[in-house]
Amino acid sequence: MRNYFILIGLFFLLAGCGKSYAIETTMSEEVPDFEYTTQDEEQLSLDDLEGEWWVADFIFTNCTTVCMPMTYNMAHLQTMMEEEGIDAQLVSFSVDPDFDTPEVLKEYASNYDADFDNWSFVTGYDFETIREFSIKHFKNLVQAPAEGDDQVLHGTSFFLVSPEGEVVKNYEGIEMENMDEILADLKKVN
Repeated sequence: MRNYFILIGLFFLLAGCGKSYAIETTMSEEVPDFEYTTQDEEQLSLDDLEGEWWVADFIFTNCTTVCMPMTYNMAHLQTMMEEEGIDAQLVSFSVDPDFDTPEVLKEYASNYDADFDNWSFVTGYDFETIREFSIKHFKNLVQAPAEGDDQVLHGTSFFLVSPEGEVVKNYEGIEMENMDEILADLKKVN
């Protein structure tokens, strides 16, 4: 019985050691070290993002459905962040790295007036790497296209990542009103 109380006490002690945030969180996943290529053919790593809040999504440039509203919403979020003086990074991971070269990503981003000062579009890995990265660390579906198709199946969430590299919250990325929620959360944690 004594061991039981020791275990219970240890559980509460360890539970109390978790990081708490000024927002309600929906996730707790660690982002592993990575180093990928940006639209400017520079390297972006987890170390580069350390100490900053960032919002991530998973898109591809020849997507014919959800990526357009997702990227439009991310561009809108970037504008709102600038207007509110919110300092955070945006990272869009391509789920079609064979097609999405840095040049293709840069042209795609220019269609949305993306400001590369705080928004990176990344590639430079193989499909299996980004599929595993997305599923394992963001709990975000990525599935190869069906035979004869070029459309990657992927989740539509945006993810808020802490300065320590912890995915703490997800939001539906195709809903414009969720950009207000992301902005409100960024105000609380910044």
